Amino acid sequence: MDMSLPVLDGWEATRQIRATNKLIPIIALTAHAMASDAEKARECGCDDFDTKPVELTRLLDKVEMLLKSA
Repeated sequence: MDMSLPVLDGWEATRQIRATNKLIPIIALTAHAMASDAEKARECGCDDFDTKPVELTRLLDKVEMLLKSA
């Protein structure tokens, strides 16, 4: 989930998704790399957090881990 989406940002989009679907894995993607951003992502319902620019191998490892635990 891109957290910097226009109109409906990723924080609120995640909250809305979680209101109806608790199982779908969501990884927050943002250019902000502060520990507070990772905490905010988990508070709104994200399962994991990663920073931009996206490193494909790292992101795929996170996706694989979440899918295995689902």
